[in-house]
Amino acid sequence: MRIPELKPTDCSGFYKKYITTLGEAELMAVLEKQLIDFSHFLENISQEKLRYAYAEGKWTLAEVIEHIIDTERVFQYRALCFSRNDQTPLPGFDQDAYVLESNASNKTIGNFTDEFRSVRTATLSLFSSFNDAVLQRVGTASNAAMSVGASGFIICGHLEHHRKIVLERYFN
Repeated sequence: MRIPELKPTDCSGFYKKYITTLGEAELMAVLEKQLIDFSHFLENISQEKLRYAYAEGKWTLAEVIEHIIDTERVFQYRALCFSRNDQTPLPGFDQDAYVLESNASNKTIGNFTDEFRSVRTATLSLFSSFNDAVLQRVGTASNAAMSVGASGFIICGHLEHHRKIVLERYFN
């Protein structure tokens, strides 16, 4: 599936900012490329840098990385539910509460790299099992419609969005 194949109703406007960061990408290609590229990105972060926050009250770099991984898990679950035609409305999640309870400050860059690779490999496995009809299935999350395909693009766009923030605010 490519981004131009998404319908305007495939997700709420809130998530479109993530999807547009990807251009006209093909879903599986982006998932695979990010597995390699973001793993390398993580491997080049020092342990000391993980504890850095660019301003008072902002997440540390470790917390941002954990947020990226947690969000992928949440959207992966949403995609699974919608792909199976589960029409149970799924709740949103409190990203700040997740970060607070994540224990991110006690993890090493190796922990994060391994965790990201594991989660992304599972995402790739899940999405590779979907055909075009499944990618177009729609469920409800956070009180809005969301397609399986949009969930995948949101995973990718969310990672890209935060990678750019990390480069701008944590490495400048």
